[in-house]
Amino acid sequence: MKLIAILLITIAMAVGVNAQNQRRKNLQKPLVIETQGSFAVGGSIFTAPGNFEVANALKPDGQTFHGDHAYVFYQVPSKARKLPLVFLHGAGQSKKTWETTPDGREGFQNIFLRKGYGVYLLDQPRRGEAGKSTVEATIKPTPDEQFWFTQFRIGNYPDYFPNVQFPKGKVSLEQFYRQMTPNTGAFDANIVTDAVSQLFDKIGDGILITHSQGCGAGWLTAMKNDKVRAVVAYEPYSGFVFPKGELPQPINSTGLFGALSGVEIPLADFEKLTKKPIVIYYGDNIAKEPTSVWNKDHWRSGLEMARLWAAAINKHGGDAKVVHLPDIGIKGNTHFIMSDLNNVQIADLMADWLKEKGLDK
Repeated sequence: MKLIAILLITIAMAVGVNAQNQRRKNLQKPLVIETQGSFAVGGSIFTAPGNFEVANALKPDGQTFHGDHAYVFYQVPSKARKLPLVFLHGAGQSKKTWETTPDGREGFQNIFLRKGYGVYLLDQPRRGEAGKSTVEATIKPTPDEQFWFTQFRIGNYPDYFPNVQFPKGKVSLEQFYRQMTPNTGAFDANIVTDAVSQLFDKIGDGILITHSQGCGAGWLTAMKNDKVRAVVAYEPYSGFVFPKGELPQPINSTGLFGALSGVEIPLADFEKLTKKPIVIYYGDNIAKEPTSVWNKDHWRSGLEMARLWAAAINKHGGDAKVVHLPDIGIKGNTHFIMSDLNNVQIADLMADWLKEKGLDK
């Protein structure tokens, strides 16, 4: 009888949670979008030698090729705030990073539209809907998804980390795997930043939101274009830049990619980063000390380098902050903080920072 009672209580609790979630969904007001659309930005054009002839239209002679642009999808809500948000994804990803979560909840795209921000989602050059690359690449169907499960700190496959915020279940995991997309040409940070910078030239002042590999391109864009008013970065690993003569020693790691090194740049370029506020967020299950658990140690080196980088910016009069979420009581987040189960809380944290910096008008 006791077992039956426990089962009934458990079922009742589950039904209650589901009912609460359904009520929350029902209470969501319709999104009111004033304008939306899409366009390409950046890129280059080359022309094949010779002269185009209609009779031989399949020959490349004299024909043009447009490539290496970014693809942008945007939505602007009614009564939008002054500064829009520009979202740039990380490696192996596309604008899908910021859209609906693997388990079907609203992602940052909708969350920040509801908060009154115009939202611009990018597919970087040679990725996703911006796949028209000017360089050749071979795309091999390599089975590697269990590596990414582990690398992104969802757990140590097949085990999830305890209390992980990633939405568990076969369907969610399949959706997550299917959102990965390959490069159609080699990653080129200069081509990416040229396109993102041209987007800011087109739309004006805004805030750049980056993830993972996209964070390095984010710093370069912020140095390249004054219209980037602030940068929010989620779990950067590579691309940390330091003034000439201030490059820290590489940080060793048992991660599969070896030691992490910074990049030295002229002081005049670095100082451009000190003119705008920057915040960096890292999730949970990152080692505090060197460890043989390679995924935790890999991200330990990234977090340590980020702290050195922020300190260098602040030393030169800037405003940079690194937030390790467990240190402020937010636990269980993966590398994909923006789509974890607590992504509304994470979005609120970012919104509070924007308000603190006077960027929410």
